[in-house]
Amino acid sequence: MRIHIVLGTLGALALAAAMALYMVQEPARLQSAQEALLASRVAEGQPVYLQNCALCHGAAGEGLGANPALATEGVAAMDYDELLKVIARGRYGTAMPAWSVAEGGPLDDAALESLALLLHHGDWADTYRLAEQLDLVPRAPVAVELPAEALAQVAALPGGATLAPAIQTYASNCIACHGSNGEGSPLAPALNDPTLRAQRTAAQLAATITYGVPGTLMAGWSQHLDPAAIDGLVQLILQWDQLEPGLVPTPQPAPVVAAVDTAALVAASEPLYAQSCATCHGTDGQGTPRAPALNVQSFFARVTNDVALAQIITLGVPGTAMPAWGDRLGSTEIDAIAAYIRAWEPTAPAVATPQRGRGLGPPWLRNP
Repeated sequence: MRIHIVLGTLGALALAAAMALYMVQEPARLQSAQEALLASRVAEGQPVYLQNCALCHGAAGEGLGANPALATEGVAAMDYDELLKVIARGRYGTAMPAWSVAEGGPLDDAALESLALLLHHGDWADTYRLAEQLDLVPRAPVAVELPAEALAQVAALPGGATLAPAIQTYASNCIACHGSNGEGSPLAPALNDPTLRAQRTAAQLAATITYGVPGTLMAGWSQHLDPAAIDGLVQLILQWDQLEPGLVPTPQPAPVVAAVDTAALVAASEPLYAQSCATCHGTDGQGTPRAPALNVQSFFARVTNDVALAQIITLGVPGTAMPAWGDRLGSTEIDAIAAYIRAWEPTAPAVATPQRGRGLGPPWLRNP
């Protein structure tokens, strides 16, 4: 009888010790499990981001053109529910569309949550490395670096302490649309213009740069440039006649596609389409929940010539998620993409079958 009591006591003590050890180790185990789950969800968010968001916000969240950077302390510290709502519903009056399936977008709740977790907890350097592996690094807007002697020449002018950084800001962000030396282009009007300097006040110019011009390709730059940079650009416009002509180098043209026949041009342009267009319009042009079909008879009935098609690619479609590619691709590249799309016309179906996949929608909606 005494042996049973001893054994029972020892068993109870062993159980108590095991419970105590469990209680000591459980918080660490739970934390480890939570960290592993978070890392898994962040990893799920990386390809979703690269396939759907990097085109505008950059492969490392650095922001492209007027599209804001996401790799910032402000975004990382943003309330999770508010961040999720912005991704799901978009931002009214901006180029940020709704991405939730419930709002007509392509992403389900799991994908939206993984994106929000990536923005809060992700490693942007790791995301960029994945983009390189998957060949999903988007083309950056056209920009040039000013020679040191040119910057020194500008700095020597009256107000040069403001003008020198301003002209570099211009060369990095505005040159593709407004021309090397503010002469304008088919994408945007001239800024180096005496009529503009005479008719627009500094406040009006600052408002245009800050808020953009609705219905045009001029986006608001307030989320990409700080007030000092915007004021510098205003001063540059007002003093442009004091700068030496040709001070800003002309961007190097895009590599010329060597193909001369249509078949070779189409073959050469396939990687361009895959990199720049397929995420939204589908790998075979059948459209996705993000953008309409191009490989369909109704599209070619509306866009009857390649000049119109190239113009759409160059200028984008204001008020939609279709960006202007004229500040990222050269005219030869745009013509090549237009030829690639036009090659679908003879076999274009009457009704498109939108593509699902590449992170677009829940698994049961995706094509096999």
